[in-house]
Amino acid sequence: MFTEISPELFLHAYAQGMFPMAESADDLDYNFYKPKMRGQLSVEKIHIPKRLLRTLKTFPYEIKINISFADVINSCAKLTDTRQETWINKPIRDTFIQLHEMGYAHSVECWENKTLVGGLYGLALGSIFCGESMFSSARDASKIALIHLCARLWKGGFNVLDTQFTNSHLEQFGIYEISDKEYDKLLHGNIDKQTDFLLAGTDEKELLEEYLVHHSSS
Repeated sequence: MFTEISPELFLHAYAQGMFPMAESADDLDYNFYKPKMRGQLSVEKIHIPKRLLRTLKTFPYEIKINISFADVINSCAKLTDTRQETWINKPIRDTFIQLHEMGYAHSVECWENKTLVGGLYGLALGSIFCGESMFSSARDASKIALIHLCARLWKGGFNVLDTQFTNSHLEQFGIYEISDKEYDKLLHGNIDKQTDFLLAGTDEKELLEEYLVHHSSS
């Protein structure tokens, strides 16, 4: 078990294919995990359900990047009727906020009438994006954030979208598994590549439209 709060420790762990999880929000300790099988989503060819695609094209939410990172991670850790437990405790939360301030951790956010209604966060290492968690308090908000994330990763030169585990929610997006050895190869081949997550000056609507054109032809 670990109690140390260190962004450098987290970066070293992720570079080795490991990630932190706590037993509960109240637990001040956490462990690093490296599962034998890793969940993955395709950056370029993620499956977009037809109804979601129609919704995406209406741009129901304003998409922002890194505006309220702490609020996103707090919302991902919040217990709800559908989320009875969380692996995000205070040490993990605080360290990820530090990683965000250092430029490694990012959030994709859905806003409606100046209210944060959904989003996700994760860690960028080279051309690998380690997706951590997502939340939604409005229809399809987390799903829409995920597709906008893929558009940004595609445009920014990322090759890998790691979800750590698979789950039923991500099955609709074509999630698949690879072995830890395969993931290690991806790490070694992509961790030193130059990418651009922020894409300064990019219009989010134009980015998504460009991605959807590419997606439909790939």
